[in-house]
Amino acid sequence: MKTKILLKETDMPTHWYNVMADMPNPPAPPLGPDGQPVGPDALAAIFPMALIEQEMSQQRWIEIPEEVREILRLWRPSPLYRAHRLEQALKTPAKIYYKNEAVSPAGSHKPNTAVAQAYYNKQAGIKRLTTETGAGQWGCSLALAGQMFGLDVRVFMVKISYQQKPYRRSMMQTWGADVFASPTDMTAAGRTILAKDPESQGSLGIAISEAVEEAAQRDDTNYALGSVLNHVLLHQTIIGEEAKKQLEMVGDYPDMIFAPCGGGSNFGGIAFPFFADKAAGKEIQLVAVEPTSCPTLTKGVYAYDFGDAIGLTPLMKMFTLGHDFMPPGIHAGGLRYHGDSPLVSQLHQEGLVDAIAVPQLETFEAGVLFARTEGIVPAPESTHAVAAAVREARRCAETGEPKTLLFNLSGHGHFDMSSYDRYFAGELQDYAYPEEAIQESLRHLPKVGG
Repeated sequence: MKTKILLKETDMPTHWYNVMADMPNPPAPPLGPDGQPVGPDALAAIFPMALIEQEMSQQRWIEIPEEVREILRLWRPSPLYRAHRLEQALKTPAKIYYKNEAVSPAGSHKPNTAVAQAYYNKQAGIKRLTTETGAGQWGCSLALAGQMFGLDVRVFMVKISYQQKPYRRSMMQTWGADVFASPTDMTAAGRTILAKDPESQGSLGIAISEAVEEAAQRDDTNYALGSVLNHVLLHQTIIGEEAKKQLEMVGDYPDMIFAPCGGGSNFGGIAFPFFADKAAGKEIQLVAVEPTSCPTLTKGVYAYDFGDAIGLTPLMKMFTLGHDFMPPGIHAGGLRYHGDSPLVSQLHQEGLVDAIAVPQLETFEAGVLFARTEGIVPAPESTHAVAAAVREARRCAETGEPKTLLFNLSGHGHFDMSSYDRYFAGELQDYAYPEEAIQESLRHLPKVGG
């Protein structure tokens, strides 16, 4: 029985897959402050035109530049594993596969788009990139990519994660980035938040506001986003494309795919290439897995909202908990975002992808089980996909269904061991965000049509 399913470097995909080509309805356009659709010019202050074109494109296949593929080959194609030992521990008839994105230098899936974004910004003559990061995986990835292309990188890191994950901060600095605990007093957005709450733990929405503000003020600086936007999910589809080839090598195909979902790049990366099959009539269930403490897809509303806390970004049609939603300081910092990818949101709204929310303790229990059977300690974000796959495998053990399950192991947890320490010490708690708090946040949604 094969454990590792490996592709050759020459098998690495040459094109990204654009899910918009197979969506039954065109995506809802981003809107400006006047409620009218925004054109490319509105985004040009912070993004290079090549990425803006990818953001808007409905072309099914978009070529990956050779310079990008050359860097991706440092770790891609990433391995697909059959989780034999996990299957045995669960006594399940289900087959469990996982795509291991932890093999990248930054330890997660995030460099797949960081390298592409750095390349296109370099081509456009940009000298400097700003960004936000939660758990630090995206900040590390952009710092790495910036180093590869000679770009300065400035990272606004959510304060609670800055404190919880100091070694991710060290990695960013090793790759040459400047890192700041957000909210800071360096931007108007940060000062506004601190004036309201001097002890603010920060959020991805706040950090985005700070990074966007700084990028918009300098001609030599652009902003890079690690999730949510169409072009980011496009770059991540290399994960699912490889997984399809690898499963073909062993004559298998998934009944269900699970991936963590905060902004959507993780989920879209593995699920979208399989959505092409679903759109063509294939039976497959695509499941986004989020925390109960930040239940965007499962408890949010589908509406136009800002992508950041202050309101600097265009309005996007997405599932949202409200742009001023303040999530608790859970350890899956990469999933603490108020909104979700407009593409994932629309597909969920139309009933084409599913979503579930999993409590924190169940995710850590699954992460420990996975580590003790498969050997890899998963990042807290990744444990959400592990937990969902374990749930389904146990259900198969009860029903006798021999399903094939695939999940995205989006990153390792080597810099998250303080989270595991707290789990073993019994200090972590489940947290379901109160319905009344969600409703209060949703009261502040911008008033637009649609």
